Amino acid sequence: MGDLIESRDIGTDLALKIIAAARAEAERQGHLVSIVVADRAGNPIASARTDGSPLGAYAIAVDKAYSSALWNCRTGEMAELSKPGGGDWGFSGMIGGRMVVFAGGVSVRKDGEQIGALGISGALSEEDEAMAIAALATLGLEG
Repeated sequence: MGDLIESRDIGTDLALKIIAAARAEAERQGHLVSIVVADRAGNPIASARTDGSPLGAYAIAVDKAYSSALWNCRTGEMAELSKPGGGDWGFSGMIGGRMVVFAGGVSVRKDGEQIGALGISGALSEEDEAMAIAALATLGLEG
């Protein structure tokens, strides 16, 4: 069937494992965060907001996962290109203003293939990304 593209997406069970791993990592580092796992189209599959995390962090985590899923990359990789004078200046205003161009969203990969995305928000963006990568690594996934 050469006319069809085969792909894999994160299922609910794996999404919940990722949430648990990310929550454990956030607790280990002492951060209060929101965590969102999305499929390859950026649709949320599972999410959690740790007690006491900033109220605005959830919406940002959703859009970090969304942005990472759509472009199959870490959201922080888009920061330099999207600044004024960069090759993709204004990119952050695309797709209804949902594009996030700072760290904290990572594409989730299994055996090098994108299967979804993870967005974390609530700490400094670089800390959000580090938590995401560490959580995925505990499950044998790449971020």
